[in-house]
Amino acid sequence: TRVDEEGEKMLHVLVSAACALRPGSLPSGIGASVAVARHAQPSLSASVTELPFAKYHGLGNDFLLVDSRSSKEPPITPEQAVKMCDRNFGVGADGVIFVLPANDDAADCQMRIYNSDGSEPEMCGNGIRCMARFISTLAPSEAKASSDGVYTISTLAGLIKPKLLQDGEIRVDMGQPILQGSRVPTTLPADVDGRVIKAPLSVGGSDFAVTCVSMGNPHAIIFVDDLDAIDLATIGPQIECHEVFPAKTNVEFVQVLSPTHLKMKVWERGAGPTLACGTGACALLVAAVLEGRAERSATVTLPGGDLQIEWREEDDTIFMTGPAVPVFSGVYSVE
Repeated sequence: TRVDEEGEKMLHVLVSAACALRPGSLPSGIGASVAVARHAQPSLSASVTELPFAKYHGLGNDFLLVDSRSSKEPPITPEQAVKMCDRNFGVGADGVIFVLPANDDAADCQMRIYNSDGSEPEMCGNGIRCMARFISTLAPSEAKASSDGVYTISTLAGLIKPKLLQDGEIRVDMGQPILQGSRVPTTLPADVDGRVIKAPLSVGGSDFAVTCVSMGNPHAIIFVDDLDAIDLATIGPQIECHEVFPAKTNVEFVQVLSPTHLKMKVWERGAGPTLACGTGACALLVAAVLEGRAERSATVTLPGGDLQIEWREEDDTIFMTGPAVPVFSGVYSVE
C-alpha cells in the first residue's frame, strides 16, 4: 500500500542517517565504490532559480533528467536534489540524472546522478536507459548516437554503451562484472580465486548465504525459496549498512522460478526499496550462474516488470535489455 511504501521510505532516511555516523574510511587494500558524492559540490548560481527537467522511468524506477551539457558540474547541489526528489514536497523521483559534456575522448557525453538521499552512485542501469532515451530527444549536439543507434556514455563506473532498438527497447552493454571481493568491495570471506560466493552473513537474527558482484557499484545477492516472506524494509537496510560492506551495498533477494526466469526484490543503496534496479538484475544473473542456479540468458522479473539479461561466455560481457518511458516534463523552482 501507499502507506507501507512511505513507511519504507521514512525508514530508509533514518537508516541512511545512521550509516552516515559510521566511520567513513575504507580499510587498507579495499578498492572503493563510494556511495557519497566524490566531486567538489557546486554552489547554486544565483541565476539558476528554475530548472527544466523531464521525468522518465525504467520499470517504475523513476528519474528526473536534466540537460546540463553547457556545464561541467550539475547545476544543483545534492541537498537540492533531495528536495527535488521528495514525493510530497518536490517533483518525486528515485534520483536526478544530469547529462554533462563528455569527460572522456571516447564518450559522447557524461552521466552524473544524485540519489534521493543526496548520495552519488557510480551509475544506474535503469537510469542509463532513461538517459539514452532522453538525449535522443535533445537538439543535435556532441551527444549524438552512432549510426547504429549506440551512445557511449562516461560514468563513474566507466564507459557504458546503450543502444536504441527499433522496437522501443534499449539494449545496454554493461561491460564485465567485477568478482574480486576486495573490489566490490566487501570483507566477507572469499574463495581461492578471490570471489565471494555463498559467504555466510548473520543479520537481525537470520543467517544468509551472500554472493557479491560489482557492476561498477556493489551488490549483495541472496537466494531465497519464498520472496514474499522476506521483510525487505527490515533486512534490506541492515545489510546495506553492514560493516562488511565499507562502501555500503545494494541488496537483492532472488527466487529462482526456472533456470531462465528469476524474480527479485531490491533494496537500493541510497534509495531504499525501488520497483527496479538494472545493475542489480545484471549482478543477480551473474550470481545465479556462479551458484549453478541459472543459465547465462534469463528473464529477470522485478516489481516494476521484466528485464532481459545476458552474460556472454565468450567475452564476459553483460547485456541488459528493457524499456525507458517518458512521463512528463516541467520546470522546477529551485530553493
